[in-house]
Amino acid sequence: MLFSLAWRNLWRNRTRTLITMASVFCAVVLAVFTSSIQQGTFAHLIKNVVGSYTGYVQVQHSAYWQEKNLENTLVADDSLLASFAAVKGVKALAPRLETFALASSGEKSRGAMVVGILPEAERHITALPSRVVEGVCPDSGQSAAMIPKGLAKKLGLGLGDTLLLLGQGYYGSQAAGKYPVAGLLEFGAPELNERLILLPLPAAQTLFDAQGLATSLVILPENTQDLTPLLALLRARGGPEMAVMSWAEMLPEITEHIQTDTASSSIIIGVLYLLISFGIFSTLLMMLAERRREFGMLVALGMKKASIARVLLYESVLISFLGCLAGLAAAAPLTWYFHVHPLRFGGKLAEMYEKFGFEPVMPTLLDPDIFIRQGLTVLVMGLVLSVYPVVKVFYLDPVNAMRS
Repeated sequence: MLFSLAWRNLWRNRTRTLITMASVFCAVVLAVFTSSIQQGTFAHLIKNVVGSYTGYVQVQHSAYWQEKNLENTLVADDSLLASFAAVKGVKALAPRLETFALASSGEKSRGAMVVGILPEAERHITALPSRVVEGVCPDSGQSAAMIPKGLAKKLGLGLGDTLLLLGQGYYGSQAAGKYPVAGLLEFGAPELNERLILLPLPAAQTLFDAQGLATSLVILPENTQDLTPLLALLRARGGPEMAVMSWAEMLPEITEHIQTDTASSSIIIGVLYLLISFGIFSTLLMMLAERRREFGMLVALGMKKASIARVLLYESVLISFLGCLAGLAAAAPLTWYFHVHPLRFGGKLAEMYEKFGFEPVMPTLLDPDIFIRQGLTVLVMGLVLSVYPVVKVFYLDPVNAMRS
């Protein structure tokens, strides 16, 4: 009966109820959107850098990370590839040969990272065909290059033009070759758009006189969230001659950026929660002040204060719950829209982002955990704050309340 009375009380004064629900509604929408855009930015950054090039895990020669030269390479034969492909938790792998060379066209030249890849294997790890904006992705047997549009613009190259590469091969031998441009690429990370050249692995091995060698094996795990079990299995398989590194170890600057941004965002969300608390609490105080006379009359007519407190508690639960549901319902299409159409910066702000190697984009993340966590947080805040008017009922003086 008290629950039914609480439900009726909500709609006796619709304006007061809707104002209180609106404070909870706005709190949920703000909390979900803020958290979603923060997590979405991190996920987009990892996807652009890790998912499009570096990979989540790499197996290298034990000395390669300290001295990145062709002398510290792996013999990438079929037995080695099959050995790591058989490890539990490995979804796909691809060998690479990475080194630096001077790229030139006509009178223009620029230092670049030349990477030999197997396009058939890379499509499973980095979705390479989706990066091709013009031209085609050559097969492993072809001797052609793919370059990003940013580097192509700086060198004045287009499809079918000839790219010259000069560098140092295995054991100091001279490396020189010319390759037609078969495809133009576009990466989310600005740094990759201006310094990367992709060759089929056999062509790169021939250019640098490194037949059968690879500087790394890039591995795509089945579980990209928790890499610890897979890293342990890979290190046991590789032994002391090989180093197994996760993306967080290879890209510490991204890890530090995420940790720093998470700490600063936690402060911002904390302030947001504080403002939300004041908003909800003020509406509860308004409700308590408006109904003080009502409560006094109910006590005078013989209703116990404990029963009034229970009715108030039921009302607070209903208002908080309905406000949270409405907030989640409104936040879902909002986060979906900015996930499909992310915020894009322009002008000097975009230049600043690109200077630090980040794409000037802020998408939202459609993760059910964000909705559940933020909705429950605001719901608990509303319920905790509703304790105040419930407690005040027990100290109510009915005579003074009826005179108010």
